[in-house]
Amino acid sequence: QVQVVESGGGLVQAGGSLRLSCAASGRTFSRYGMGWFRQAPGKEREFVAAINWSGGTTMAADSVKGRFTISRDNAKNTVYLQMNSLKPEDTAVYYCAVNLRGSSSDSLGDYQSWGQGTQVTVSS
Repeated sequence: QVQVVESGGGLVQAGGSLRLSCAASGRTFSRYGMGWFRQAPGKEREFVAAINWSGGTTMAADSVKGRFTISRDNAKNTVYLQMNSLKPEDTAVYYCAVNLRGSSSDSLGDYQSWGQGTQVTVSS
């Protein structure tokens, strides 16, 4: 159904910034909730941030609050994750996911489509 593709990952030194992008297909992007998840080496996939269909409601994991900001541009069918003050523990593959019901959620079960992931590596 809906397809998403992440981009913007790379190698950055601790304290630096990156902005991830997630481009979605379809004419109904503005109806979807969107989320970012990550999976670090040796760890389970974890929730990072989410945004509802309009952008009016957002949520973020405690580990990234104050450093990461999720946003969306429905005219561009794109959701972003601005990552500031990066730490080595932020190193992971970051995945974009789609919630067809339109809500902001931290639950894996609320997301139906996933991107291929983009690698973020933070050096100390």
